[in-house]
Amino acid sequence: MDAIFKALNDPARRDLLDSLRKKDGQSLSDLEQVLNMTRFGVMKHLRALEEANLIVTRKVGRFKYHYLNVLPLQEMMDRWAAPFLQTQARALAELKQKLERDTKMGKPDFIMQTFIGCTQDALWDALTQADQMAAYHFACNAVEGNAAIDETTTFIRPDGSAMLKQVTTALDPKSRIAMTFEPLFMGPDAPTSDMVYLIEPQGDMCKLTIEHYNMSPGQEGFAEGWARLASSLKSYLETGTGLKAAM
Repeated sequence: MDAIFKALNDPARRDLLDSLRKKDGQSLSDLEQVLNMTRFGVMKHLRALEEANLIVTRKVGRFKYHYLNVLPLQEMMDRWAAPFLQTQARALAELKQKLERDTKMGKPDFIMQTFIGCTQDALWDALTQADQMAAYHFACNAVEGNAAIDETTTFIRPDGSAMLKQVTTALDPKSRIAMTFEPLFMGPDAPTSDMVYLIEPQGDMCKLTIEHYNMSPGQEGFAEGWARLASSLKSYLETGTGLKAAM
């Protein structure tokens, strides 16, 4: 928490975060245009933001891209402001993933990362078993189809309508799941994109990274949905209760 306050105390770092809020996934060369200082100075500020978990980086080829990670800020708000505002806490923090692997999807449009107090087996089951997905999904009370290669998983709202359809394209046991992402809630003609879960054990907890690729214009709101899902998943695995949206 101290690192977050320290990082936000510098106006140059706040300018970098504002720039990433307007356009996520920028390179160092892009971000050099934001600050009137040397390349080394910009790199120093980016390193401080990365250490505070406020940005996530992803290397694709020769280039390193930077993404705004809003979840540490959400965690800070939940810890300090939510008790006074009486809002539903989402207790979540997410940051950059170091498992560099060619997903054959190119540069991610969106990256989110969180740390969950659970075993690797428990997290894997929660991400692949339909009954568990239904228990923590924030908007759906039923899920049909476990995550398995070439199999379809459908998320169903309380009114019986299908909200989301995913097809599993790759599974690396206990470490990686790749799926298509068909947002039925946007209509039958909405473009399909791709997403990946990455699981990395971290002592008595697991680091979960969510990456989304090939998003079309108008789909930027997916980030909020992922934040709500990750928050509910964390609550489910750590307390036994997911964070369901009010219906």
